[in-house]
Parts: sequence; C-alpha cells; structure tokens
Amino acid sequence: MRIRRALKKIDPKKIIVILFFAGIIFSLGLNNVFASKPDKDISKAFSTIQPDIQAVKGVVKRGDTASSLLNKYLSLKTIYEISRRSSDVFSLTRIRKGQPYKIFLQENNLIGFEYEINKEIRLVIQKENGIFSINQAPIEYDTALEVVSSTITSSLVEAVRKSGEQSRLAWKLSDIFAWDIDFIRDIQPGDQFKMLVEKRYRDGKFSGYGNIQAAFFTNNGTLFKAFLHKNSKGVSGYYDENGNSLQKAFLKAPLAFSRITSKFTKRRLHPIFKVYRPHPGVDYAAPKGTPIKTVGDGVIAEIGYNKGMGKYINIRHSNGYTTGYNHMSKFAKGMKKNQSVLQGDVIGYVGMTGYATGPHLDFRMKKNGKLLDPLKYKAPSANPVKPVEMEQFLARTLELSARILTAQKPVSSDKKST
Repeated sequence: MRIRRALKKIDPKKIIVILFFAGIIFSLGLNNVFASKPDKDISKAFSTIQPDIQAVKGVVKRGDTASSLLNKYLSLKTIYEISRRSSDVFSLTRIRKGQPYKIFLQENNLIGFEYEINKEIRLVIQKENGIFSINQAPIEYDTALEVVSSTITSSLVEAVRKSGEQSRLAWKLSDIFAWDIDFIRDIQPGDQFKMLVEKRYRDGKFSGYGNIQAAFFTNNGTLFKAFLHKNSKGVSGYYDENGNSLQKAFLKAPLAFSRITSKFTKRRLHPIFKVYRPHPGVDYAAPKGTPIKTVGDGVIAEIGYNKGMGKYINIRHSNGYTTGYNHMSKFAKGMKKNQSVLQGDVIGYVGMTGYATGPHLDFRMKKNGKLLDPLKYKAPSANPVKPVEMEQFLARTLELSARILTAQKPVSSDKKST
C-alpha cells in the first residue's frame, strides 16, 4: 500500500524518463558484453566458455564446395563475400575431398567454420561483431616421444613395418641419413636402427609422426648418429655427436628404395642399339611415377624433351656442378627454366620417355663440364654447430642418447613387435 501511494505521488513523466535511461544503461551493458573480442581459437572458446555452442563435424566428400557446406546456414551472398575475403588467406575453392571440417552453431546460427588445410594448418573463420574474421591457425596435437627399433633382414621399409610402424617413418629416417647412406646399394641384412620419434595423437588416436629427435643407424658395422638441433636463427638440421652437419652439398641418390641397373662406365652394351657405348651416368630402376628429387640446391638450366633422353631436367649448382635427370614420365608442378630448387625438392617422376626399355631414371653429374661418377663422388659437409651453441647441443645429445640406449633391444624385422 505504501509503495502504491508513493508511486501515485510521482509525476508519470518522471517515471517515463527513469525507465528510458534505465533501458539505455541496460542496453549499453549488453553491447559491451557482445562487443568483447572472442578467442581466436574457436574450438577452445566455444567448448570451454560457451557450452551452448554446437559443433557439427564432417569430412569433405566428392563434389562438396564451400557453398554446399554452408548454404544451409548462410545466404549465398554472405558465402561469396567470405570466399572473396578468404582468398588472401586460403581460397575456399581449394577445399579437397577427405579433409575434416567443423561448423559451429549457436541457436542454429553459424558463428564459426574450421577446415583442415593439411596435417599442420587449419582455416579458421569466426563471426566477430557481425563480421567474419578469417585466419590460419596451427593444428594442435598431443605428442609423445617413443623409441622405435628394428633389425633389417630385407629392406628398411619392411623392418619399419615389422616394428609396428607405418612405412612413411622409413622415408623420414632415410631422409636424415641420405647424405651418408645409399639406401639403394648400402643396406644389408643385419643393419640396425633405433630412433626417438615424436608420435602425434588427436582425441586419443594416432595421427602421424612429428620430428625424429635422434637416430642411430648401424650400416655394415659402422654406426651413424643423428641429433636434431635448432640453431639461434631458428633453422633446424641434423648433426652427428660432434656437432658436424649431416647435410652435404649433394644427396647420395635422387631416388629412395629403387635399384641400380647400370653404373657409370666407358663401355656398356646399349639395350636398344646393341652396340657398346659409354654410359656416363647411373640408371635407377623404379616404378613409373616414383618421385625424383634434386640432389642439391640449384637453378634449372634446361628443361624439355629430346629423342634420346625423353623428358629431362638439367640443374646448375654452385662451384661449377650440374646434374641431369632423364627419361621422366612428367615434370613436377612449377618446374621451368631458371626456377630455383632446393635439395630434396621433387622435380619430376620416373618414366621411360626417349630411348628406354623400362621405367628408370638416368642420373648424371658434371663439374665444370667434366662428367663425374655420382657413386664415387664425396660431397663436402655443411656448417657445423656454432661454438656458442655447442654446450647446449652436447647436453641434449647426452639426454637423447640415454633415452635411446636404455630402450629395449632391436626387434628383428621377421618378428612383429607386440
């Protein structure tokens, strides 16, 4: 009753004014809440801060486009605008079959979209204050360091598989020692390896390999060691226990896991013309389509086709060296004259164009125009660990070595590990 009497005494106009300003204050409070900048990592922000957010997970299927994935939640005009703005970060026309994506919804309104570009990077589109922000962000993994070991009875790939790992790990290991070990000619039964490798997991499931932190490889009785080291400039590389770089001017071979059918010789019976001719190179037999890597940094001096060598690339390196790659089935994308290439880049694929009786690579090397035998050439090493970084490097090599040496004995490749 008292409140009712008090209200009767208040001028109605004053009540309207009070309510008006109260509404403004309340409105400003709400605007401040929604104007706050959201977390850039929408997966974390939506799952931990706003439990009412719904995440729709999927995998891109054949024929899917950005429009077909998003048109249920956005107008075509909005999708086209997002696509236009996204082109500088990652073009939505490049989404591919098999890649995972997530759509984030709040009250059935799209507020975020994630697409995994590759194993390392994802595209993140998030609605902020009515405007879509577009960025790239790293894919986060749970990682564990594990020791993998085995004894070779037939091949490195087979030994890795018998240890319970995927064959891609054999490629990673061979890349580390590619300057010192020819995995085509040098591998023998009884060779052993141990490595400390990062294994990646997402949602408790294995999702591939990270870096090999350290590796020991015994080849024909000789022990080779490799330790991953990042220098003061942030550049990573592999070094032996004394800090010497494993990287050299040229790789031992432009192919991995193939076989040599013809060596460098002054007299060889030509398989087509049936006459004896010099063969100033090395022939590597491999299945058609096997990737061919440039053995060193350089610039493409020649690229094209001729009747004898078929599709070929000649690369000019520093200090007067050139290398030639012949009989390719096709060139890698982007290869052209004067194109710079880095050691290990795929430049083409094995074929049998030109005068060839089967798919193989004819590989040649010259210095100042003089032909060299690629199998006998010894390339100089790259720069060692800097003196100011040696103490830290040596301490880490001791730590990594201890982890490898205290692991179980190598598992023979004819027995699958449990």
